[in-house]
This record gives sequence, C-alpha cells and structure tokens, in this order.
Amino acid sequence: MKNITISKGKKVYFSSDNHLGAPTMEASRLRENNFVAWLDEIRKDAAAIFLLGDLFDFWMEYKTVIPKGFTRTLGKLAEISDAGIPIYFFVGNHDLWMNGYFEEELKIPVYHTPQQYTINGVTFFVGHGDGLGPHDKGYKRMKKLFTNPVAKWFFRWLHPDIGVRLAQYFSVKNKLISGDDDAEFLGEDKEWLVQYAKRKLESKHYDHFIFGHRHLPLEINLGKNSKYTNLGDWITYYTYAVFDGEKLSLKKYDLPK
Repeated sequence: MKNITISKGKKVYFSSDNHLGAPTMEASRLRENNFVAWLDEIRKDAAAIFLLGDLFDFWMEYKTVIPKGFTRTLGKLAEISDAGIPIYFFVGNHDLWMNGYFEEELKIPVYHTPQQYTINGVTFFVGHGDGLGPHDKGYKRMKKLFTNPVAKWFFRWLHPDIGVRLAQYFSVKNKLISGDDDAEFLGEDKEWLVQYAKRKLESKHYDHFIFGHRHLPLEINLGKNSKYTNLGDWITYYTYAVFDGEKLSLKKYDLPK
C-alpha cells in the first residue's frame, strides 16, 4: 500500500471518463477545454491528481506513433507534472493500450490494475472499475482479446491511419466497449462495483473505494465506516472527487458561461 502525506490546505483530486475524441475530435474540443481549465484551477492546491481511466475514447501506442490530437490536455498534464505535482493514471477500457509514453514523456506512472493508498492515514482502493465484480461478462471476454499479446501484435501491423480509425469507430459504436449499456442507477443490490467493494471488505478494510467506468456520480455507504464513490464523467455530469486530508467529497465543476 502506497503512502501519501498531504500538508494542510492541500487536496487530492480524482477524475475519470472524459472520452476525449468522442464522438469526434471537433465535438469533444469544448469538453477538453473545460477539463484543461479545471486542471488549471486545481493545480493551485493539488497535492496529487488521480485520473481513473478513459481520458481518451481511444488510445493506442505504436512503437513510434501515438494518436493525433489532445495537445491541450497532454501539454497541461506535462506542465503540472513538471511543476512537481504527482499525477497517477489508471487505464480504462478505452485506453488499455498504453505502453510507456506517459511514463517517458510526462513522468506520469500508469497502472493497469487497481491500487491501494493511504492518504493522511485514510485508506483508499482506487481503479477504473472495468471488469471487476460479478457483472461485465461480455466485456471481460472482450478484454482478454484486447490484451492478448498476439492480437496486439497483429493490430500494430495495421497502418495507424487504418488501425486508429477502425478502433475509433468501434469504440463509439460498441456498447460493450463504451459502457453505455447500463449507464443508469441499478439499485445498490445490483451495482456490481458495490458488490465487488463489499467482497473486498470481507478480507480487508478500506475507508474509500473510488472508481470510474459507470459514468454515474454515486456515493454509497458500505457499512463498517467504508464508502463507495463513483466519479461520474466529463460528458454529462462534469463531476470529480476531492479529498482534503479528512473528508472525501463528490463535486461538480461549474462550466464557464
């Protein structure tokens, strides 16, 4: 379990599911501008920033090529990282195929599985959320294909103009990939990430479980002084979470008028 200590007046921020590039680069430009403006605001008191996946609607790293676009976001992340504010990136089901670019160019560590943190003595279980729990069966099968080394090797042999365009098309169209097939509250007993968190609590206590993926801002008490938070998204809700050293709160970004 990684330990993070934040000083008085500093905060830790959590965000997920921007899906930049969807449904088109032009259509997501305003969302990107809003996200960059938010990053500019929080850097004033941020002790750390957690990005919990699906920042991009599609991201694939070839050996010498990355997807075109996202210049404002990448530049702002580099600026914040260079200023000494740690950023932790967790891959989602849309940006699974990261392979060193963030680490080498932005000095941002990338995680492919959930991680555990202690922040000022408060314990956190953090991840994107895809493929966890008893649900997501169709996606779990698809993820095995997406992460198969042989399948990735063959895909990289496609010219990027073909591979990226093809992947972007299916990313927007396929509900298993997009996660939009169940983007409504199912009731606590049917929320599979809630069930996953409760099972984890049977073996070890965590004060907070924080996930993305569901595209719904949710706060659910799990009992035993534990809480589940889903971050929502930057498409419909523009929500994020902030921890001030004592309390975790789910907030909504006020969009510029």
